[in-house]
Amino acid sequence: MPETNTVGKLKRSAHLFYIDTTFGGTTPNWYLVGKDVEDMSIELNPDVETKKNILDETTVNDNGYEPSISVDTYYANPSDGAFYTKIKNIAMNRLTGDECKTKVLEVVVDKTTGPYDAWIEDAVIKPQSYGGPQGGISIPYNVHFDGNRKQGTATLANKVPTFKENT
Repeated sequence: MPETNTVGKLKRSAHLFYIDTTFGGTTPNWYLVGKDVEDMSIELNPDVETKKNILDETTVNDNGYEPSISVDTYYANPSDGAFYTKIKNIAMNRLTGDECKTKVLEVVVDKTTGPYDAWIEDAVIKPQSYGGPQGGISIPYNVHFDGNRKQGTATLANKVPTFKENT
C-alpha cells in the first residue's frame, strides 16, 4: 500500500525547486531557489481555445501548457557560487539560445520520509533586468520550461537532491 500524506497541510517549503548550475553538464549541480524569495509559483499558462459554432455547440481545443516561473527577488550574491556566476554571465553578456538552457528539478516533500515525488525538465533561464534600488543588486529572472519532462523520485541529504527517473 502506498504511503499517504501524514505531514498535514503542506507548508510552502514542501515544494522544492532546483536549477542545475552546470547548464548542460553531465552531472547536475543543484541550486535550491528560495533565499530572499517570498512568493513564487509555477504559472502553467494553459493554452485552451473555446469556440462556439452556429448550432450553439462548444468545441474546446486544449493545446497544453506553457509553464514559466518569475523569480523577482534574486539578489546578486557571489556566495551562491556557480548559479550567481552563470546568471551574471547571461545578463551581462546578453547570452541567448543554448547558453541559457539547463535543467530544473521539482521535489514535493509530502511524506514523512523519502524518496519523494520529483520531476526533472529542460528549461531556459532568462534574466529580466539587473540593478534595482538601494540595498542590493537584484537580477530578477524567468524560468521557461522547455519540455522533456520526466517523473521520478528524489532523495534528499541536507536538501541536496539525488534524482532517479521512473522506469
